[in-house]
Amino acid sequence: MNPVLSHWWVNKSVSVGDEVNITCQIPEEHKFSPKLFCKEDENHICQTVSRSEVKLNDFSDKSVFTVIISDVTVRDAGVYWCGAETSHTDFTFISLTTKVQLKLIIPEVFGDEGGSAQIICPYDPIHTSKTKKLLKSCTDKNTLMEMNRWSVNDDMTASVFSVNITGLTADDAGKYCCAVTLETDVIYLYTHLIIIIKQELLLNKSEGDNMSMECKHHAEYQKVFCKAHEVSMCVNDGVSLQSIRDDGFSLSDETSTGVFTVNISHLREEHSGIYWCGSHIITKVHLNVIRDSSVMMMIIVCVCVILLLIGGIALIIVYNFRHKTPGPGSLPTIPSSDDVLYAAVRFHKHEDYLSDVSVTFSKDEILTDYTTLRHNTRLN
Repeated sequence: MNPVLSHWWVNKSVSVGDEVNITCQIPEEHKFSPKLFCKEDENHICQTVSRSEVKLNDFSDKSVFTVIISDVTVRDAGVYWCGAETSHTDFTFISLTTKVQLKLIIPEVFGDEGGSAQIICPYDPIHTSKTKKLLKSCTDKNTLMEMNRWSVNDDMTASVFSVNITGLTADDAGKYCCAVTLETDVIYLYTHLIIIIKQELLLNKSEGDNMSMECKHHAEYQKVFCKAHEVSMCVNDGVSLQSIRDDGFSLSDETSTGVFTVNISHLREEHSGIYWCGSHIITKVHLNVIRDSSVMMMIIVCVCVILLLIGGIALIIVYNFRHKTPGPGSLPTIPSSDDVLYAAVRFHKHEDYLSDVSVTFSKDEILTDYTTLRHNTRLN
């Protein structure tokens, strides 16, 4: 069995736990041959992949087939080959035609400027005794050895090593690789350390205004712009510029200056919130959109006028009710508590008073005497 190598090369990146689809090409003359998919071991011998999570879709009449690896683990990182098997009378040839470099990505790590962060690197348990290190920009010359700010711990039971970083600065942001050194190769897991700068941006705007957010950017890293309470929510739950269905949002990229700008026109109150923008260095932006002050003033004046009118009408109604004159035959009204008059009425049954009746009212006296007869009454 003689392997024959060809020229196709594929780079694939996938997050741990996700699923990856690999497209394999083979020469047209081998499209009816059995398809092969194998992984290089430490001795660069391609071993057939047999685990249940790997599915090969073999279309025997095509020169392209796909391989699906689900629930990716750290053990899946490495170099794969796609090929075909050709049998003759005395020989069997394996043509390895597509080389696939599968890189694993672990979740982004976020840290506040001046604070601390921890990068956790899982590895295959079979590599427990191998040398492990964290590299910045994934090159050996940038191995991190700042012992005053960096500390490394290798948990062999859990098959993870972790690096704790304190006193974070903007220079610490960027790409990192968890590296496991083998005899002939190095296995990498890729991640990003994203630094949230200490200086936040507070923007107070009125409805209808236009505004711009300037975000720091590096060509090597993906642009980040989202609306979310926490920066970690940007990956899954945040609102990215690409997914915003709002004509008011637009982006201008000035690569030479290391800045991209997000423009928002005709601001509305619902645009208020917390935004995150940048790439490997993130700025937190508080946007507060308020209603136009002139409109608010008109609303306040109208409400005050309405309240004054209601109060005036109520006063008029109360005044008229209190001073209403009783008509003929009506009983006298009872004075209010502030105007109470007290009257004493004395009835004298005596023969000297049977001839006439007198009732005396005095403005200066509180006491008033009434005298009456049984049959006739006269007021003087």
